[in-house]
Amino acid sequence: MTKTRSNPIRLIYAGGTFGSYGRPLAPLSADIFLPTLQHLLAEQNNANNLPQVSWLDNTLIKDSSQLTPSDFVHFYQLLLAAYAQGDRRFVLITGTDTLSYLGAFLAEAFAGSDICVVITASMRPLLDSDVLHSYTIDANSDAWDNLTDSLKLAAAGESGIKIGFGGESWPAQTVQKIHSHDLMAFTGHSRAAYPANSYIKSLPDTRRQHWLDDQQELVDFIEARAKQARIHALYCLPNDTEVMSNQLQALLSQPPCGIILLGFGAGNVPYSPTLAEALELAYKNGHMVVCASQSPFGGVSESYAAGSWQYDYHVISGGRLTIPAIYARLLWLLLRYDSPARRRQRWLNNVNQAGTSIKRR
Repeated sequence: MTKTRSNPIRLIYAGGTFGSYGRPLAPLSADIFLPTLQHLLAEQNNANNLPQVSWLDNTLIKDSSQLTPSDFVHFYQLLLAAYAQGDRRFVLITGTDTLSYLGAFLAEAFAGSDICVVITASMRPLLDSDVLHSYTIDANSDAWDNLTDSLKLAAAGESGIKIGFGGESWPAQTVQKIHSHDLMAFTGHSRAAYPANSYIKSLPDTRRQHWLDDQQELVDFIEARAKQARIHALYCLPNDTEVMSNQLQALLSQPPCGIILLGFGAGNVPYSPTLAEALELAYKNGHMVVCASQSPFGGVSESYAAGSWQYDYHVISGGRLTIPAIYARLLWLLLRYDSPARRRQRWLNNVNQAGTSIKRR
């Protein structure tokens, strides 16, 4: 039976600074923190007119800097199972280190559905560590506002995966962390390409079941693949070109993986015959190489000869995608599709839908 928007928002706690407490700061265990948070939500509900909340049990609570592809799949499976049971609206609390990566991954995984997930975190803990005899909200923390804003955003029920942080919200695959400790640590934008435009405002039950059947058929396959999935990043620096060639060569003997070339400016990568040869061999061995920009905004283009040469050797343009979004798309394609050709075709089809592809020979 399809649940309605009168049902509670499902709240998932996954760790991070949000639930840390004490001197020195350390995460509270779930059996202490969750009842405390539940009490605070009930206590504040009348004053803040918060939506009704229920908990979705989660066994994976850890510092977000320790998250792996298998952990990303864990949250995908957790949300998928609840979605299959009729839940539509979720708020996921995690840490800030990999928030943008997890959000972008879930945006890829749930494209085509009508799920609503808001992911949030905080730069400072929810609880005041100067108060030792009771758990009290820290008035100087951003945690409470981030949580309540995210709950209200989820209550609206708009389909898609979003990040709620610092009084703003954005499609998850546009978000990146831009400050290591400021409360306004994230930014994003609303002009998101695929998969934001593939969310369905309201799915008929039959279409939703077809989507679920397709996903559930591959859950075990995706979980198994996550244990071996690898995404590598090669960072362009003012080095001799041999340095990057050697780095890429070292990856060629591995099973097909994702490789991100972090170029200068608009995607400029220093040319050398050995690097060109390594890129050609990477393609033949089934690796997906995507060029991204080290710059936080603007993405890559083929305007400069210093960067355009690589696209003749099967490098894929990252377009305007952020580094977390490129990582997430590469990871999802590695997990979801069983051949390099299908992964590459799927990436290019996605990009063509957004009108940002670079077409070469």
